[in-house]
Amino acid sequence: MNIVYEGKTKDVYSLEDGNYLLKFKDDVTGENGVFDPGANTVGLTMEGAGKAGLRLTKHFFELLNEKGIPTHYIDANIEESTMTVKPAKVFGNGIEVICRYRAVGSFLRRYGMYAKEGQPLDAFVEVTLKDDLRQDPPITEDALDMLGILSKDEYKVLKNLTQKIGDIVKEELAKKGIELYDIKFEFGRIGQKDEIALIDEISGGNMRAYKNGKYIEPLKLEKLMLED
Repeated sequence: MNIVYEGKTKDVYSLEDGNYLLKFKDDVTGENGVFDPGANTVGLTMEGAGKAGLRLTKHFFELLNEKGIPTHYIDANIEESTMTVKPAKVFGNGIEVICRYRAVGSFLRRYGMYAKEGQPLDAFVEVTLKDDLRQDPPITEDALDMLGILSKDEYKVLKNLTQKIGDIVKEELAKKGIELYDIKFEFGRIGQKDEIALIDEISGGNMRAYKNGKYIEPLKLEKLMLED
């Protein structure tokens, strides 16, 4: 097992069978000690965050697989904080796809002249480049196509999957009286047919969720979601 990538919140190892192992860390994104799923830096370390993120990821990825939605997930080992996944090819140097249900975070910072904090958004899909140097800039469908990162046909598939997965997560949270404000996904191409599939994770570390109007931090979200 060889390490191939050291990320902000997880490390990636190659396995002899061609699959990969993701090792979840206790680091979460944010700035100045404040958690922010939209940030591109590690803001703080929360003991237990890795296992909590993996538990939620396992829950959601297994649910998506049951529903026939393509993912790279194979299995997970909670005690080891690891997840085994299929190999995937990212788009360009990597993109992130956000599905927004309410105006918060970077959406509000950019469009605050027109948007009000917390106003409803209709599963608005936004794509950003994974580019720390340039603060993960948003990119349009036309630019993705012209730069050879993602074709327009692939963009349609990506957008549809994003909204479908976002709605599934939103419905699951709603069963616990929790409202999803926004969520960030990553996608890649898997298999011989380069099928577009969800990769990375679905956890409290890449979404904003609220209960009774109050933000729920990642560790608490995992407990609320998976408690009997």
